[in-house]
Amino acid sequence: MNTPTIQNKEIIKYLDEAEKHLTKELLPFWTSRMMDDLGGGYITHFDKNGIDSGEDEKSLIAQSRSVYTLSSAHRAGYGNGELAKMAEHGVNFMIDKMWDTEYGGFYWMMDRKGNVKVDKKILYGLSFAIYSLSEYSLATGNNRGIEYAEKTFDLIQKNCADTNYGGYFEMFDRNWSIAGTGSKGGDRKTLDVHMHLMEAFTTLYECSNNVLHRQKLLEDIDILLNKILHPKYKTGIPQYFADWKIAPQIKFDVIWGWDRFSEEGEKDNSTNNTCYGHNAEFAWLLIHALKILGIETDRYHDLLATIFDHTIDHGIDPEYGGVFVEGRHSGGVYDMEKEFWQQAEVMIGTLDAYILFGQKKYWDAYKNVHRFVFDKVINHELGEWYPLLTREGKPIWNHMSHSWKVNYHSVRAMIQSINRLKVIPG
Repeated sequence: MNTPTIQNKEIIKYLDEAEKHLTKELLPFWTSRMMDDLGGGYITHFDKNGIDSGEDEKSLIAQSRSVYTLSSAHRAGYGNGELAKMAEHGVNFMIDKMWDTEYGGFYWMMDRKGNVKVDKKILYGLSFAIYSLSEYSLATGNNRGIEYAEKTFDLIQKNCADTNYGGYFEMFDRNWSIAGTGSKGGDRKTLDVHMHLMEAFTTLYECSNNVLHRQKLLEDIDILLNKILHPKYKTGIPQYFADWKIAPQIKFDVIWGWDRFSEEGEKDNSTNNTCYGHNAEFAWLLIHALKILGIETDRYHDLLATIFDHTIDHGIDPEYGGVFVEGRHSGGVYDMEKEFWQQAEVMIGTLDAYILFGQKKYWDAYKNVHRFVFDKVINHELGEWYPLLTREGKPIWNHMSHSWKVNYHSVRAMIQSINRLKVIPG
C-alpha cells in the first residue's frame, strides 16, 4: 500500500474543508433564508447577523446570480433536487416580472413585489441573465431558460454591438437608446462587461450548440485579448472609450461594486490600475471557454502563464495571506485591503494554473489563499463570507449580502475548487 504524499494529504485536507463549507455552511445559509414566497424571486440583502436587512429592491444582478448559483450547485450534484426547484422559482420571477414585454430585455431593478424601479437596460446585468438562464437549462433540462437566454442574446446583438470598432456598448435606456456620455456610461466599454459576456456566451453555446453563439464567443475573446488586455503585461485595463482608447475609470450613475469609492469623479490611478481578481478570473474563464469550444490551450500557454505569474507575484500577500485588490500593471500594490470576490477567483485560477503547468508555485499560491479564506474571510458562525477585510484579515464590512455580493462568487469558488482538487494527482 502506498503511503500518501505530503501533497496528497494537503489535497485531501483542502478538499474536505471545501466540501464541508459548501454543504454545511454556505449553501444552507442561502437555502434557509433566500426564498421570497410572497413577492417571488429571492431576498438578497442580509446584515451582519444574517437577518434580512429590508432593502426594497431586487436587482437583475442579484436575482440572476442566485439562479446561476442554485442551478450550478444542482448541476454539480448537490441538493437532492431541491436546488433545481429553488432555481425555477427565480427563473419564473425573472421572466414573469423582470422581462420588458414591450421593448424586450430585462429591467435593471425591481422592488420586492416585482414592480419596476429602474427600467434601464444594462449589459452587465443582461450578461448574467444569459449566463444564469443557460446554466439553468443545462442543469435541469427546462428549456424556458435557454429560450430567454437566446432572446437576450439576440437583443444584445441588435442593440448593443458596435459594428464600427467592435465590442459592445453597455448602457441603454428602456427602449435601447444608448445612454449619454461620461457618468451615464454610453461612451464607455469595460473589461468587466466583456469578460462576463465571455462566460455568458460560453455557457449559452454549451447549452445551444448554435454556430452564431460560437462565433460571437470567439469574437468577444478576440476583443479581450487584442483590445482590453495590456499589450505588455497582459493585465486587464478597466475602461475604454468607444474607439478602444484607454479611458479614466469613472463611477457610472448606474453602479455595481463601486461602493468602496467616492460618490463622484474618477478613481485614483485610473489609467494605471489592474485588478488581480479580474485577471485570474479572466484566465480561468478563458480556459473554460476554450474547453467548451474544443480548442486546445497550448497556443495560449504563454499568455496564461504571464497572467497567472503576475497575479501570484504581485497580487498575493506573502505575509498575511490572501489577495490584494489592485496594483499597477508593471507591479506594485496600492490597495492592500482584501475583498471577498478576488479571493474566490484566485482560488480557482491558481488551481487551473497548477493543473495546466504543474509548477509548485501555483499550488503554494492556492494554499495561501485557501488558508486566508477559511481562517479569515468565512464567517463560520453564519456560513457566508465577509465582503471586505483589512490586509491582516480583520473585517471592515460585516454584512453578509447585498445586490453586488450575494452568493455567486463564494458558491462558485467552492464548486469549481472541489472539481479541480478532485483531479489533481497526489
